[in-house]
Order: sequence, then structure tokens, then C-alpha cells
Amino acid sequence: MFNLNGKVAVVTGGGSGIGRAIATVFGARGAHVVVVDLDPAAAKETVEMIADAGGTADAVSCDVSDAPAVRDTFDGIVARTRRLDILINNAGIAHVGNIERTLEDDFDRLYRVNVKGVYLCSQAAVPVMVNQGGGVILNMASIVSFIGVPDRFAYSMTKGAVLTMTKSVAVDYVKQKVRCNCICPARIRTPFVDGFVRKNYPGREEAVLQELSDYQPVGRMGTPDEVAYLALYLCSDEASFVTGQAYPLDGGVLNQ
Repeated sequence: MFNLNGKVAVVTGGGSGIGRAIATVFGARGAHVVVVDLDPAAAKETVEMIADAGGTADAVSCDVSDAPAVRDTFDGIVARTRRLDILINNAGIAHVGNIERTLEDDFDRLYRVNVKGVYLCSQAAVPVMVNQGGGVILNMASIVSFIGVPDRFAYSMTKGAVLTMTKSVAVDYVKQKVRCNCICPARIRTPFVDGFVRKNYPGREEAVLQELSDYQPVGRMGTPDEVAYLALYLCSDEASFVTGQAYPLDGGVLNQ
């Protein structure tokens, strides 16, 4: 079960955190993984991890908010691999602040990466998937696609858009056998989270990390691998009946 042999999977934001976990899990399950990241060194490091585990992968540097760069990147991927079976739209950025503390530049920056990036990469992938007879798009949304969280105004806006884009693509392409779903995590402990806490709460790191853990009723943050294994199921043939769905991975948050 959950075999990805012969499939080509593109993972944006694959140089760290959740994206790296998805890329390495998919590589271990037989997919040829194309790791797309703004940071070429980070992408290369993920590729080396996949290769060390016996998988195959390529690294590509791309700004997912840059339309010409995205077109060139996907054209190059398809020219090399001849197909594109899975797209993981994982690249994203965060912002802390309510509407009064969200500058227009902040708002535009989050929109460009978190919303426009998903649009551009999906727009590049869908025709390839349709022409080859099907494929899977998996977007990374959030529990803030469903609920309000303090001081996440702009970030929540983008993840709400990811949720509705997911459902729209699923409806539009279900007859062409292109499935589209999204994962909606609560707090996941990644290097980004650790770095954010160190930068913004010096001297209080452990207390803040405990607060972030306590937010989930299970008493801890999730792990990137837990997201990756849900992604594996949703992108596998075992999930061929699943499309247009948003999967919470929330440690019980939405049940409160």
C-alpha cells in the first residue's frame, strides 16, 4: 500500500520543515521527487537526504510568486521527467498581527506567496495532468481556514483562499481525473517555529513552546512527519475516491 513507484512528485517549499518531510517520505515510497525551494542550498540538502536513503530527486530553485519563473520551472520539470503525477503546494510564509498591525506590504507579500503561488503552480501543473490522464494536487492549508486565531489576520486570509481554491480545482477537474485536496494542520513544530520563538521571545523560549503545545488538546505540537504521512495517503492510489476535501490535522483543536 501507498506505493509511489514510477510517479513524479513536485514539492514546493521542500527545503525544510513540512515540505522536506513530505519530500523524503515520498522519495522513500518510490516517487521521483522534484524539490522546489527559493533557497537552492536547502533544496539540494533535501535531495541529498532522499538520495542517501536510496531514492531519486532533483533540486530546483524557484520563487513561486514569480509567474515567468514558475512557467519555466514546470516546463523544465516536464521536459526532463515527461510527466507530473503529484503537486504539493507547500511553499508559504507567515505573519503575526491583527488587521491594525498588518501593513499593506505585509498583506501583499503573504498574498503573493501563499495564494498566488498556489495558483501559479497549480495552473502550470493541471494541463500536464489532464493530458496524461490524471494526477493529484495537495495544498497546505491550515486550521485557520476554518476558525479565527488571534493575531493571524493576513495569514488566515491566505489559508482561507487555499481552502476554496482546493474545492474549485477539485470540482472543475474531477472528470479529468485530477484530484485536489488540502491538509489543515494546527501548530506543527518545525525549524521555522523554533527560529521564530528564539527571535521574538529571547529568554522565554521554553515557556512559549509550552504555550504553543498546550493550544492543542493532545498537549503537544504536531510533527512534520505526521503531516507527511497524511500527505502520502492523500496522494496515493488508495485515496483515489477522495477529492475536494480539507483534512484537519489538529490535535483536537476543532473539537474544543
